Amino acid sequence: MVIRIAAVGDVHLDEDVVGRFRPALEELPDRADVLLLAGDLTRHGTEAEARCVAQEFGGLGVPVIAVLGNHDHQCDQVPQVIGALTEAGITVLEGDGVVLDCADGRLGVAGVKGFGGGFAGRCASDFGEPEMKAFVRTTTESADRLAAALKSLDCDVLVALTHYSPVPDTLAGEPLEIYPFLGCYQLGQAIDSAPTALALHGHAHHGSERGVTPGGVRVRNVAHPVIKQAYSIFYLGDHLDQAEVSSVGTGGIQQSWS
Repeated sequence: MVIRIAAVGDVHLDEDVVGRFRPALEELPDRADVLLLAGDLTRHGTEAEARCVAQEFGGLGVPVIAVLGNHDHQCDQVPQVIGALTEAGITVLEGDGVVLDCADGRLGVAGVKGFGGGFAGRCASDFGEPEMKAFVRTTTESADRLAAALKSLDCDVLVALTHYSPVPDTLAGEPLEIYPFLGCYQLGQAIDSAPTALALHGHAHHGSERGVTPGGVRVRNVAHPVIKQAYSIFYLGDHLDQAEVSSVGTGGIQQSWS
C-alpha cells in the first residue's frame, strides 16, 4: 500500500498570481492521490481572492482538502471564502476530518487552522488578564478539536493538516521572538494523541522543512516560500518504515510571494 499526498501552503493567491501554479497542478492525477492546502490561500481573505483560489485549485482530477490561514481571515469574509472554495469542490476543514478511498487504501485527513502560543518552556499560559486567557484558550480549543477529529477517523493512514506549526523544528530560520505567533505545542500534543503518520503545516515562510513531534510523528512545513515549488509529494505506506516519510519535490514554479 502506498498513498501519495501532494501538499503546499501559503500560495497567497489574488488576480495577479492566478494561473502560475496551474501547469504543474495539471500533472497531479498522474502523481498524487490527493492535494492538501495548508492555509493562507489568499492574500487578504476576500471572496474575490477565494474565487482565484477556486479557479487555480478546482477541477484538478484529484480531491483537494484545505485549511484556512490567518491571511484568509483578514477581511472577515470567512463564510464567503469557504463558500467559494466549496463551490469549486475543495473541502475546507476546521476541527473536522474526511476519509478518502484511494487506490491503495483509506486516507484520513483531520484539519484545523490552529493558533499561536509558543512551545514548551517558552509559551503563553492561561493566567492573568482576560485577553491572555482568551488567547491561550483559543489555542487550546483549536488543538482539542484537532485531537478529536484525528481520533474520529477510521482509516489506514492518518494525516494532520494545520496552518500553524505544531513543533519549533520547522520554524528554524524565523526570528525566535515570533515563534509564539507561528505555532504552539498543543497542536503537537493533539497530533501525538492519535496514530498520525504525517503532519503538514505552513505559515513559517522563513522556516525549515523538516521536524518531528515529541511523540515521533514526522512534521513537514509545506509553505510555498520554503518548498519553492508548486507542491511536494509524500509517500505513505505499510511497506515504508513507520519512522520515515518518503518525499519528492515536483512542479516547476520557483517564484515565491510574501
